[in-house]
Amino acid sequence: MKTIICFGEVLWDVLPAGRKLGGAPLNVALRAQSLGNEAKMISGIGKDQIGEELAREIKVHGGSLDHIQVSETFATSEVLVELDENGSATYEIKMPCAWDNISLVQKDMDAVKAADVLIYGSLVARSSTSRNTLLALLDRASYKVFDVNLRPPHYSPERLIELMKPADFVKFNDDELFEICSCLEFNDRDLEACIRFMSEQTGTDQVCVTLGKDGAVLFYNNTFYYNKGYQVIVADTVGAGDSFLASIISQLLNGNQPQDAIDFACAVGAIVAAKNGANPEIPDSEIRSMIESQKR
Repeated sequence: MKTIICFGEVLWDVLPAGRKLGGAPLNVALRAQSLGNEAKMISGIGKDQIGEELAREIKVHGGSLDHIQVSETFATSEVLVELDENGSATYEIKMPCAWDNISLVQKDMDAVKAADVLIYGSLVARSSTSRNTLLALLDRASYKVFDVNLRPPHYSPERLIELMKPADFVKFNDDELFEICSCLEFNDRDLEACIRFMSEQTGTDQVCVTLGKDGAVLFYNNTFYYNKGYQVIVADTVGAGDSFLASIISQLLNGNQPQDAIDFACAVGAIVAAKNGANPEIPDSEIRSMIESQKR
């Protein structure tokens, strides 16, 4: 069992089918917890009714509230989610909210120093308070995973590079990879060439790119590993990439081989996409069955 700490947003995703627990880092933490790790979430909620409801829902899903700050000033975050005909999501993220104001506190610094990994994204860095807290925590982390997770208009190329450089492992989707390469005036559309370019720019040899229904590619210690994806009927894509990230990091931290790790993570991501919401329960047998289906 590994200790995984996630830093960033916790919120309600307001979907056409109703309100669901969400926030990419929280989705990662909850999936990591379900895979047998000890996962902790550093974030903020408001001192309001929906914040109390959010806290209860986190506990229902097996999450911890030990590092979630309660703000007297800022409200709990709600995000309006729209789904297209393919189940792909777009988001309206209001600002400011409680997770824009995460303070640096000693117990969080101690927890990050003792953890096996700190996982963080770009959205929480949109405010100076939370960004400065994140940068201070990165100085204390032994292994750092950056989930690029672009949410327009809440980022800039300069900020992304600042967040990528400390990372030991960087995860993109293919659109994010090509967009950032283009911003850095690298316009080659070859996937492996772009991955190598970003590896050089960030100084890490651990880069992962998700490819939607076509699976993912992992660049790990100068070797490429591919999974071609699992065919499912998509309910919605909310949280699929987060569960993928939690799964591949959990697999790698627990000593599994890179190919096995990406196969496992793609299976979990596909299963989540086939279900409603970001945090469905997934039996181990369902993951095994999905992986076996690709081998037949």
